Amino acid sequence: MSFEDRLYNDLHGYLCANGEVDKRMPECPDVEDKWQQIAKAYLPDGIREFNGYPTVSLGWMVYVGMAVAQMWDTEWEIYSKIDNLYTYMRDKRGYDNMDEYIRGEVLLLKGDDYVATEKLVGECASRVYNMLQRENIEPATPAAFTAYVSCLHMLYLVGMAMQLKRMGYHMTKID
Repeated sequence: MSFEDRLYNDLHGYLCANGEVDKRMPECPDVEDKWQQIAKAYLPDGIREFNGYPTVSLGWMVYVGMAVAQMWDTEWEIYSKIDNLYTYMRDKRGYDNMDEYIRGEVLLLKGDDYVATEKLVGECASRVYNMLQRENIEPATPAAFTAYVSCLHMLYLVGMAMQLKRMGYHMTKID
């Protein structure tokens, strides 16, 4: 089983067990199509922060996935035209406070929901970081870069899936 498959199985199983995603993961091509552009802009920031704050570097991508899904549901006609949604969000309060901006200003979370989302994203990032460490990939190699990007992509997709479910989109088989 590939590293990406193991990431998916672990995160999907954890999030399903906690009622955060449906058994069938959603497809949202508009949000998925933004991945390449977002990743390209995110990588310099994420890589810079990874050694000191690996779970932040990973976890922020969950927030980005959630935010893009929220934008897709609210005013995609406007947001889809923004040159880069990652830099748009990052520049609101800076990289270090992007999580707070997304939870408070984009997702409009307050109180227990605000705190619970912070804990959930932290757990997802920790799980992925632990899996990445167990791969025993030599740092600063092409393999390490590829694995890191795979982690970010999976976290972006689960962020999207969690937010779509929170907004009432359920992925169920129609007979």
